[in-house]
Amino acid sequence: MTGQMTNRELMLTLGAAAREAARALALAPAQQKNDALMAMAAKIRRSAAAILSENARDLGNARAKQLKGSFVDRLTLNGARIEAMAKGLEEIAALPDPVGQVMSRWSRPNGLEISRVRVPIGVIGIIYESRPNVTADAGGLCLKSGNAAILRGGSDSFHSSGAIIACLQRGLDTAGLPRTAIQMAPNADRDCVGLMLEGLGGALDLIVPRGGKSLVARVQADARVPVFSHLEGICHVYVDKAADTEMARRVCLNAKMRRTGICASAETILIDRAAAETNLKPIVATLIDAGCEVRGDAATQAADPRVKPATEEDWSTEYLDAVVSVKVVDGVDEAMAHIARHGSQHTDSIITGDAATAERFLNEVDSAIVLHNASTQFADGGEFGFGAEIGIATGKLHARGPVGVEQLTTFKYQVRGTGQTRP
Repeated sequence: MTGQMTNRELMLTLGAAAREAARALALAPAQQKNDALMAMAAKIRRSAAAILSENARDLGNARAKQLKGSFVDRLTLNGARIEAMAKGLEEIAALPDPVGQVMSRWSRPNGLEISRVRVPIGVIGIIYESRPNVTADAGGLCLKSGNAAILRGGSDSFHSSGAIIACLQRGLDTAGLPRTAIQMAPNADRDCVGLMLEGLGGALDLIVPRGGKSLVARVQADARVPVFSHLEGICHVYVDKAADTEMARRVCLNAKMRRTGICASAETILIDRAAAETNLKPIVATLIDAGCEVRGDAATQAADPRVKPATEEDWSTEYLDAVVSVKVVDGVDEAMAHIARHGSQHTDSIITGDAATAERFLNEVDSAIVLHNASTQFADGGEFGFGAEIGIATGKLHARGPVGVEQLTTFKYQVRGTGQTRP
């Protein structure tokens, strides 16, 4: 609590202020929003030492709790990651402003002119865990799309996120926009999450959770407002019989080991039995030599004695660590059936030189992101040219895949007439 105010009172106050700020943002010209984003980037760079100091506090607490290495990696900031945050804000500023874009326009026989026009959603709540860079990404994307944001980062990243929020709010001040356009829950109490899920007295229009399965499951179950999210990232790479062996080896290594703790990391590699003789052993050996534990079926165990036996549970597990399951399958049909049964509709990739097989995979695999001859780790808003992302959505309504500025808008219809009345 702060002063005599309860958490409920504090959060309702944040919600009311955000709703007021959202009205101003919806009308803010593109240049003013871009000026704010550029000022935010500059202030993050100038405040790097302060941000790293607060991050060191969070890291010290995380290590004292003996949290997993993958968690600590997501929490860690350094000079390169701070620069990436600043650059991300500049990239968002360079994007076209989605607000006011005419999506389509048509005329009716009675002379009415109808337009479908992009507008902001309103006030967006973002609930996330250990990655403090989400603070900058989410704040910037919401601002560019004309939405106010209320952020509740994890308790483990509370100090880091607070230092970043201060930079964002100073950027808003510089551009003459209300600093209440981007706010942070005032403390790390868990009941702040519950209050956001209730909707803050009608202030929140949308919630975006970004974190582990337990967080996302709670948000999906308890939220009283719409949610953009994905529950798990059980991502696959399928190595087809027509795959280039060296390409398959490189892509599988990158898809799993570039960063193991992100949702786009490959958790299962499927290898066509017709390609196993040339592809299975080098892929498995490369992964193990890189420090990855491989759990495989009988064929995979036979290829390398270091492979551990896979259980049925492994095929449906999101490891978020240097662990991968490998299975030999009978062609693309069995691969797609495996993905349909065990996948999470997040991101799946095929490695093949056969264009027809690639098109089948791209068309038939029902995931938010499907790739051909590319690593699953490209499932990222920045890599899609969105500047950044607020998260990945695997639902099928409104937004799917990386959620960037365009996905953070809705639309309204503008109808222009000359005095028409309906008979």
